[in-house]
Amino acid sequence: MPDTVSAILGTEVIELQALHEIARLIGSAHDLDSTLARVLKILHDILRMERATLLLLDDSGKRLVIRASYGLSEEEIQRGVYRIDEGVTGKIFSTAAPFVVPDVHSEPLFLNKTRARTIKKGQFSFLGVPVLLHERPVGVLTVDRLFGLEIAFEEDIRFLTVVATLIAQFLHLQQAIRQGQAELRAENLSLKAALRNRAKAHNMIGQSKAMQAVYLAIDKVARLGATVLLLGESGTGKELAARAIHEASPRAAGPFIRVNCAALPENLLESELLGHEKGAFTGAHSLKRGRFELADGGTLFLDEIGELPLELQAKLLRVIQERQFERLGGNSTITVDVRLIAATNRSLQQAVEEGRFRADLFYRLNVVPIKLPPLRERQEDIHLLLDHFLAESNRDNGKQVRLSREVLDFLRTYSWPGNVRELQNLVERLVIMADGELVTLADLPPFMVAEPEQRPSFPPNGLDNPPHQSAPPLSATGASAPTPPLSGGRRRSLADLEREEVLAALRRHGWVQARAARELGLTPRQIGYRIKKYGLRRPDFA
Repeated sequence: MPDTVSAILGTEVIELQALHEIARLIGSAHDLDSTLARVLKILHDILRMERATLLLLDDSGKRLVIRASYGLSEEEIQRGVYRIDEGVTGKIFSTAAPFVVPDVHSEPLFLNKTRARTIKKGQFSFLGVPVLLHERPVGVLTVDRLFGLEIAFEEDIRFLTVVATLIAQFLHLQQAIRQGQAELRAENLSLKAALRNRAKAHNMIGQSKAMQAVYLAIDKVARLGATVLLLGESGTGKELAARAIHEASPRAAGPFIRVNCAALPENLLESELLGHEKGAFTGAHSLKRGRFELADGGTLFLDEIGELPLELQAKLLRVIQERQFERLGGNSTITVDVRLIAATNRSLQQAVEEGRFRADLFYRLNVVPIKLPPLRERQEDIHLLLDHFLAESNRDNGKQVRLSREVLDFLRTYSWPGNVRELQNLVERLVIMADGELVTLADLPPFMVAEPEQRPSFPPNGLDNPPHQSAPPLSATGASAPTPPLSGGRRRSLADLEREEVLAALRRHGWVQARAARELGLTPRQIGYRIKKYGLRRPDFA
């Protein structure tokens, strides 16, 4: 009797140890299959249960297959497939009740499908319990017991039932995790699709958080008639944003008229905006409708509004307030219905403080400001932009150029002072000048791969950023011309590099200053200042 009590107490201690190990394992596990296999290994190692096997319903719901096991080969596992009413395993599942085969040799229901056991009379028993989830069977847990162990079948069944309950809870947890992950994936795909559709609707490229904020702002403001002020460095896509606002607004069927306030001389700017009557001034041979009239019923986009002369700012303020004006040389008042969008790459607030911009006009324009992020703040969009412009340039030039991995990695970390415009120009140049189909680091302009302190630097353009930096001049063969040191071996200064960049852009565009300025991300006034500063002269006028 004392030996029996000791044996019972010893068995309980071993079972508690096994349950502790199983509970600890399940509580910290993430992978289903490896965890189940380790649980069955514990049954073998601690409790000497042979060929522990967990069978679960397959996707059809009509068969039980081995999901985890210990002591079976891969071939034996593949053979262990049962209908839900077949053999001992099927009986346990269909009745949702434990079943014990004291001697597998004498039990006709024991099928030994895996052929993992060499059945001899008096050698081992077979025990199985259902795995129940919400009181419904989802699987079967089975083990073999060698004869000779002084353990009652009832104790084994009780213990295996507890283990099956832990396994059922683990399966339920994994099912909830998978369902949650599936819902998150579906939501993520839905959000990405919505974002792609929104970006596509606005003809803009980018899925970064910064661009999502821009898309959201465009959607909000487009429905209204409020004046919008687009802020951002040169090349960030302010005109695209203005067009997106117009096309998403109730005015989409009306005209979209753009005026670059920096590209027109001061003496012509008023005539361009307000129009003039015949004979209003020398050269006014006919009546001309201004941009405000042309934009009636639509949207007028005033780009680089910070370049507007003070005298014209007062007239613009009246038009914004009253939606009325007179043409130059005319007396009749014209009323228009125009939605105004302005853009600047300068700090208008600073210009107000310096007396270069009217405060009242600034507050009229700054009703709904939208900031376009520089490319360096949306680096996750760089690969999308590269893919888009590369495909576009390849199509236009009949090529199949691609960028090497090293080039892609470099361009994703480049600072892009000229923003999207710089990226677009670079891709177009690389495609045009490519001799083969693969662009390598050696094909990039030298100034891009130079050390940061050796790269050309332009004076700030008003929003604490340098404008676009273009590629260096091309050699006769079309490749990047080397940039030799100055005479006497002196290292080139940043001013020297800037001069070369401006001169190269002028040469590429036949000395048309407006085009060279656009490539460099400068205003016509800024490039004019640099031409004068460096004493640049067109060869035929030198």
